[in-house]
Amino acid sequence: MNQPDPGTPAPASAPPRPASTTRDLTTGPIAGTLLKFALPILAGNVLQSLNGSINAIWVGRYLGENALTAAANANSILFFLIGSVFGIGMAATILIGQSMGARDLAQARRVIGTSATFFTVVSIAIALLGLPLARHILAAIGTPAAALPLAEAYLRFIFLAMPFLYLFSWVSAILRGAGDTRTPFAFLLLAVALDIIGNPLLIFGIGPFPKLGIAGSALSTLIANAVSLAALLWWLRRKDHHLWIEWKDRALFKPDLAILRALIVKGVPMGLQMVVISAAMIAMIGMVNGHGIDTTAAYGAAGQLWTYVQMPAMAIGAACSSMAAQNVGARNWSRVDATARTGTMFNFLLTGALIAPIILFDHATLSLFLPQGSPSIEIARHLNHIAIWAFMFFGVTMVLSGVVRSTGAVIPPLLILGFALWGIRVPFAKLLQPWLGVDAIWWSFPASSVCSMLMSIAYFRWGRWREAKMLQQPAAVAVPAEVPSEAPSLVADQAHNAPTDP
Repeated sequence: MNQPDPGTPAPASAPPRPASTTRDLTTGPIAGTLLKFALPILAGNVLQSLNGSINAIWVGRYLGENALTAAANANSILFFLIGSVFGIGMAATILIGQSMGARDLAQARRVIGTSATFFTVVSIAIALLGLPLARHILAAIGTPAAALPLAEAYLRFIFLAMPFLYLFSWVSAILRGAGDTRTPFAFLLLAVALDIIGNPLLIFGIGPFPKLGIAGSALSTLIANAVSLAALLWWLRRKDHHLWIEWKDRALFKPDLAILRALIVKGVPMGLQMVVISAAMIAMIGMVNGHGIDTTAAYGAAGQLWTYVQMPAMAIGAACSSMAAQNVGARNWSRVDATARTGTMFNFLLTGALIAPIILFDHATLSLFLPQGSPSIEIARHLNHIAIWAFMFFGVTMVLSGVVRSTGAVIPPLLILGFALWGIRVPFAKLLQPWLGVDAIWWSFPASSVCSMLMSIAYFRWGRWREAKMLQQPAAVAVPAEVPSEAPSLVADQAHNAPTDP
């Protein structure tokens, strides 16, 4: 950015900077601000799920079962790779949020420079290592022999796409921390649209495009994310965004060890939550499989609905984390507490609004995934009536965990989740089956979710999360960058170059 020297006033003739898309989350009505901030995150989650479903239709219905199996196995690797850096992205979001709340743009730019280098190096390393090892990785997870060549062709393109996938997610996380969820959603919409259009073109070789089969689906994902990332970076540069780092400021890309340590030390526990959840899901499906194919099909159909039911809680939890992070940076603790209360209220309203029609029209909704007359429909209706309410309690945990993590307290939420799943849900389902039958599995969901909610409330009320901090030592001191006058969250004097302890 072409920023004048901080001590020199800008000439009167200097053109004004474009209005910032970032949002000040430390002022204004909490409910309205939180809702507007969360809705683009929710819409983005829905978009990504629909994109995956549409791509699965193209592959499964037109290329056959082997191709669908290949894509499912390759995508399991993709989800693991995305999940492995999920926590690092959240740590970057929180660090940016705290810096913006503290009115410290210089610190925010240092976080951006360090995290940009980290994500670029990691994504390129994964791509280079994954290309020659793709077949071995797929064989290690037991990919069926008939699907292995197809899965390898698909996964190779996915590895090539990793730098674009990682960096797009990283830029989105940075913007969310700065209070902007609309811009990431707009460019995610572009990526999804390009992927949906590109799938049939590259799978079937329509017009001038080559016929690549299942590899075309992965190549479509690569192209869509590369174009969307390039467009997003171009947009930030063209708008002269106050978080954009120009070449003359390239020294910011040299990793700051304090920030890098915070990204890893705080990010890894948040990423481990994905591992804990995935492992518990595998344990649960293993128990469900023991009750026959009809029950497994019913559980699978219900799970399709659960994917959408949990989205409001996830979006609100992410929004609360960003809002709380800015207010932690501003030391506005009453607003942090109010964010938690408001997020909890929205969770009940939005999640409940999804659960109610699913219960009222359960036969119709489940019939979308199961054939008419299937005995699995009644099984799915029964288990849904028991288990689906768990997502309201799960949402409270997501909201409170998002708030407490905003200070840097990342270990207690991981321990609470781990105990709820592995100390309550899995043992409950396994040990009570001799008395309750398969219902023990369904009742384990609300039982563990209620316990998780109560533990989260207790830690929020009496825990020492307000004393936590993201950075264990100050980041390198740099001359503060000029704050754009159009960004109301950054107009205060920058008295310190790093966030002070909360």
